[in-house]
Amino acid sequence: MGKDTRLAIVIPCYNEEGLIPSTTDRLIELMNDLIQREKISSESYIYLINDGSKDNTWEEIKEACEKHQGRIKATKFSRNFGNQKALLAGMTGAHNIGCDALVTIDADLQQDETKIEEFVAKYDEGCKVVFGVRNDRKTDDFIKKSTALAFYKFMNILGVNIIKNHSDYRLVSKEALDVLEKFNETDLFLRGFFHEIGFKTGIVNFDVKPRMVGKSKFNLLSLTALAINGITSYSIVPLKMICVVGFICMLFAFITGLIVLYAKLVYNDSPNGWATAIILTSFFGGMQLFCLGIVGEYLGQIFREVKHRPRYLIEEEIL
Repeated sequence: MGKDTRLAIVIPCYNEEGLIPSTTDRLIELMNDLIQREKISSESYIYLINDGSKDNTWEEIKEACEKHQGRIKATKFSRNFGNQKALLAGMTGAHNIGCDALVTIDADLQQDETKIEEFVAKYDEGCKVVFGVRNDRKTDDFIKKSTALAFYKFMNILGVNIIKNHSDYRLVSKEALDVLEKFNETDLFLRGFFHEIGFKTGIVNFDVKPRMVGKSKFNLLSLTALAINGITSYSIVPLKMICVVGFICMLFAFITGLIVLYAKLVYNDSPNGWATAIILTSFFGGMQLFCLGIVGEYLGQIFREVKHRPRYLIEEEIL
């Protein structure tokens, strides 16, 4: 604990050329302060994952590695594999290099980096996973705020237990990394995984800072993809819902049939109902396609797992 804790700070990077110099300098400064005050080991380091950036991010990373000899390590993907794969690569790589705990944080440092000391303090108290939870969403616009809140509520309704307003700012201990190594799923949903493993956890609250350069790479499309991956990885509630919806539709059709039969036998009346027939046909046809789409997502998840392709491909490393 304390001065013996070898800490790794893992940062996924995608088109962040304008932020790498300032981010690495700031984190080195922060780590030096923690080392001086004997909060972490002098062998602590930063680990950058270049997730197939199309700009000069890798060149900036290499310059940072040369500037801070031995303090920064890096990996370059052969192409863009996505934020979650970059986080997985960073955690796996740091685990292989060696660390007692690691903290994952975004390259823009909007997730208040000064709170890392509090993460380490929680680790010293015995927490194996510490979640960073933002205090509010004042810095988000209306659309991002609404979709994020809907994301957490929807995930919890469908049985995927994740902490509200926690993204991927967290501390993970060596013990938790040992468990992570045993999970070989292609699309592992990290927010659900670390909440479910059962180790002692802690929470550190933080305020989100304005982004200094560029725009966030996390948008509505990536949030939707993350939600679909989380649901299909950790919940079968949608499949159960299909059964319920199918039963309700069947019951509705049965009752409608009885009404039509009653009208025919008792009143000798066979209603025209062309508009009704078209509406009902369109509705149930759309419902069937929607349900098939849900089943398709689960089949796609099984398809990817059965093929068992590599999660990512590494082109270059600086260790």
